[in-house]
Amino acid sequence: MQDCLFCRMHRGEVPVTKVAENSHAFAIRDINPRAPIHCLIIPKAHIDNARDIEWSHAEVLAGMFVLAKDVARVEGVWEPGYRLAFNVGDAAGMTIHHLHMHLLGGRRLGPEG
Repeated sequence: MQDCLFCRMHRGEVPVTKVAENSHAFAIRDINPRAPIHCLIIPKAHIDNARDIEWSHAEVLAGMFVLAKDVARVEGVWEPGYRLAFNVGDAAGMTIHHLHMHLLGGRRLGPEG
């Protein structure tokens, strides 16, 4: 998608500081953090949201989870623990329609929902 913010970040059209990156995804810090550590794991391939995931996306999704593990180590939340979450659709709080996973940590996290 040409005007998708995350696609534009990936293409270098919107400058962003990456926390980490691999061949399938990149990670940035959330601009509106909900925890001391709040990063977004964003696939390089445009997938609108989790409703659109197909078997053909298996490698991309694996790349996202491997990158999340790397980010957890870099950000110092590997040992104490962290949360991984996807928002799916507007009612869930999805504001950018490009699949992305939230990594939250740095404090004790309460129940969600």
